[in-house]
Amino acid sequence: MCGICGIVEFDGKPVAWAAVKSMADTLEHRGPDDAGYHFEPGVGLGHRRLSIIDVDGGHQPLANEDGTVWAIFNGEIYNYTELRALLISKGHRFRSKSDTEVIVHLYEEVGESCFGQLRGMFAIAIWDSRRRQLILARDRIGKKPLFYHHDGPRVTFASELKAILAAGAEDGGLNASALADYFTFLYIPAPGTIYRRIRKVRPAHYMSFSETGVHDHEYWDLRFGNVEEKSEGEWCAEINDALKESVRIRMMSEVPLGSFLSGGVDSSAVVACMSQLVEVPVTTCTVGFDEAGYSEIQHARRVAQHVGSDYHEAIVRPSAAEIVTRLAWHYDEPFADSSAIPTYYVSRAARQHVTVALSGDGGDESFAGYKRYGYELADNRLRSLFPPSFRRTALRRLGQWYPPLEHAPRLFRAKSLLQRLGDDPLEGYLARITAPRWVRESILSDDLKSGLRGYDPLEQFRDHYRRADSADFLSRIQYLDIKTYLTDDICVKVDRASMAVSLEVRAPLLDHRFMELAARIPAPLKLKNGSGKYIFKKAVGPMLPPEILSRPKQGFGVPIAEWFRGELREQAQHTLLMNDGLLDLDCLRRLWKRHQGEVQDHSAVLWAAFMFRQWQTTFQHCLPLDQKPAVSLARS
Repeated sequence: MCGICGIVEFDGKPVAWAAVKSMADTLEHRGPDDAGYHFEPGVGLGHRRLSIIDVDGGHQPLANEDGTVWAIFNGEIYNYTELRALLISKGHRFRSKSDTEVIVHLYEEVGESCFGQLRGMFAIAIWDSRRRQLILARDRIGKKPLFYHHDGPRVTFASELKAILAAGAEDGGLNASALADYFTFLYIPAPGTIYRRIRKVRPAHYMSFSETGVHDHEYWDLRFGNVEEKSEGEWCAEINDALKESVRIRMMSEVPLGSFLSGGVDSSAVVACMSQLVEVPVTTCTVGFDEAGYSEIQHARRVAQHVGSDYHEAIVRPSAAEIVTRLAWHYDEPFADSSAIPTYYVSRAARQHVTVALSGDGGDESFAGYKRYGYELADNRLRSLFPPSFRRTALRRLGQWYPPLEHAPRLFRAKSLLQRLGDDPLEGYLARITAPRWVRESILSDDLKSGLRGYDPLEQFRDHYRRADSADFLSRIQYLDIKTYLTDDICVKVDRASMAVSLEVRAPLLDHRFMELAARIPAPLKLKNGSGKYIFKKAVGPMLPPEILSRPKQGFGVPIAEWFRGELREQAQHTLLMNDGLLDLDCLRRLWKRHQGEVQDHSAVLWAAFMFRQWQTTFQHCLPLDQKPAVSLARS
């Protein structure tokens, strides 16, 4: 696993070595083992390496035989040995055994179609000096990040935002629409970032930059429309075969390798497969918290005992003030998924034993494991009881009349249900997965909202829903979640938390071929009788203790509601109420007072506002909108 960065000046201006070196230095945590650079007129490439494959020979940047094509790469290509053999048969000469060199020669052989032949996780930069072209590419699901700044003849790119800032790129100030996105989704969807002039390369896309302009290309998409009818037994056999292959190819490593183990079905299935593929006990790691209800250790222990793993657990007593400062630095832009905290701690615990860890991420999206899917189908059954005109008028008006959730007593939660039933299925689902409407309408200052008139954060989600190639509602919202929540929340959370401690995380359930298999399975076999992941549980059931399959789904959370009333109270109150003209202080005071009085739990929106303030403190020094920040890159 690595960090990549670079600057290309298409007008031929020299690239300063100090600028690229400064960029790479900010990425040291992503690659503490090695640093490498390549410079030629108008080009500077930088690389930080965490050595996993070809430890001795995999130095980057890496070029083809005549030095006309250079590549830097973050990730792992799991089919590189097959591709290498094919390329050798076509006359290509290799100087290393690394997967990076395979990318270089494959690009030579097939050009920009090379990315569709790669199986793995990656962020890639290719400089083609013959064509004077820079190509930036990301893997299909977005497991590895890649940012860029395009300013006329200059392109600056890096694995993290802070590296682009270190190069002195003009970020354009705070992106108001991204802030609206953030308080809608609790993260910032691609291709936007918190800065107006810095963008993300989208998953499953590559971008080509040249003197003539920039072009964005999609090279893969997940299809739910090719459903196949097979028996449950046949599907179980295919799932098991595909899972074992996906796990097997992710176990190649020249450094210690293990797995996260939460005690949930997904990570337990991955560990069980690993145990069947090796003769020695698999190293497994889990963390728990002192607070009741926030620990799955007893379930992880049961699985570890069942498969005979080399099990390690850590009881975490987090310092809330310290961890939020650390996370703000590593995540680079506001990020409000509080499960980033336990993800960081389990990564830190695993790094004491291994350099590579497998995870169970992806099972909920592919096999409809989230509870909200069942709830949404139940809502649709209720909608079917009423004529559309009645829903749009009577139910919607009743929902508007009902007291706002902000003020309603805890027992009266019908408002959100009435509003969802008054909407069509898509709008009802969007209401379920986003912050309440009153939050979106109240949290931003009037000045900020005035500049956002006409902007609707939900429209990008509607576009994804419309693009899904299936008429089945469950499949379409799965597609929507894969294109948004999975890529811009789950993958971001795991990448930044693990890279903070220089740990590589591989996700077998996010293998694109495994996901394509899951997409071909009929929706009723995923969510059956209100039970998510039905066919997946049936497939992996023989490998796991029965109680693991039947236990309720438990989130990977932390007690932020209690923190705001306890150890974070003084710091949060001071930080939240900074007057910078961006957030509505009256709204924040009201939410804070009701939360402290335990009238209502407002921890989710308060956490989002608090992490935004932490980002400001770390990178913006609390300067107002559109004002150029004096960026601090000192690691906390």
